[in-house]
Amino acid sequence: MVGVGGETNGSLMTRNLLRILVTGAGGLLGSELSGALAERGHAVVAMLHRSTAMHRNDGRPLSARPWDGTLPLPGEVAALRGDVRQPGLGLDGASLAEIVRGLDLVIHGAAATGFNLSERVYREVNIGGTANVLALIGQRGQAPIPLLHLSTAYVCGERSGPVAEGELDVGQRFANGYESSKAEAERLVRAAQQQGGISAVARPSIVVGRYRDGTIGQFTNIYALIRLVTAGRIHVLPASPCASLDLVPIDHVIGGLTDIAERMAAASGRTYHLVSGAPVPVAALRTLALGYQHLHAPRFVPPETFERARLTRAEQILDRQVTSLRQLPSA
Repeated sequence: MVGVGGETNGSLMTRNLLRILVTGAGGLLGSELSGALAERGHAVVAMLHRSTAMHRNDGRPLSARPWDGTLPLPGEVAALRGDVRQPGLGLDGASLAEIVRGLDLVIHGAAATGFNLSERVYREVNIGGTANVLALIGQRGQAPIPLLHLSTAYVCGERSGPVAEGELDVGQRFANGYESSKAEAERLVRAAQQQGGISAVARPSIVVGRYRDGTIGQFTNIYALIRLVTAGRIHVLPASPCASLDLVPIDHVIGGLTDIAERMAAASGRTYHLVSGAPVPVAALRTLALGYQHLHAPRFVPPETFERARLTRAEQILDRQVTSLRQLPSA
């Protein structure tokens, strides 16, 4: 992959090895990213909240030693318990001091990603969590810890057409609380940049399996929708004729995040879309399903004519579960 500064990834001998805190390390992207960074020689503090173990995207367990109050060695992963909802990320004083003193970079990936969660959850985790991370990296005073903030391409809301990386607030409507809370978190990061913070923002689109063979560690989000549709549990989907989905392989996202992390001096102040660049028409879902006799093909209707009240009770429950994925954006 071509680097942010236009250079290719160097060898371990020439790479500047970093001490990196990854929040949200128990999630699909966080676990894979922690492992990828460690493989490249970086020392990784993997912050977990509910998760008790980490796995790579291909199912392999990610080896990590428990946090013992000291930063890991190059190529090592240390698992640290924390909570982004709490000041100081819920860390004890000694651990917090060691983190602030010794880190070279924070990659903030912890987030509430469900699409129909309460406003309180989005505010506590996505907005409050980002504020707490910004407060932590600012504790170094005149030399704040650099931040790579993991956002989403869907801060664009329900916009259609090209969306520039530098754009954030253009009067867009949001399909759900997840999108709006991630946009608010980006505003906090931008405000910190104006105060001298060193940060970059990465916006992945819909993350799917590995480019080579489709391997994916968790069948959630778009996979959950496809499973419900092809099993015949959801028959009707509201989508305009030109609607499309941007599906980006997980290894593309991990490569992009790694590239940005290793070139923060060049990346600071910028936003990066980690997307496929070739959106898939939603009509392809129906075409794909029609190719297999045992799969059910969905019927698409214009969003303005979609009537939830006409769904069966079971379908209404499922519809609410995938409410944000119903808001299929146009290319």
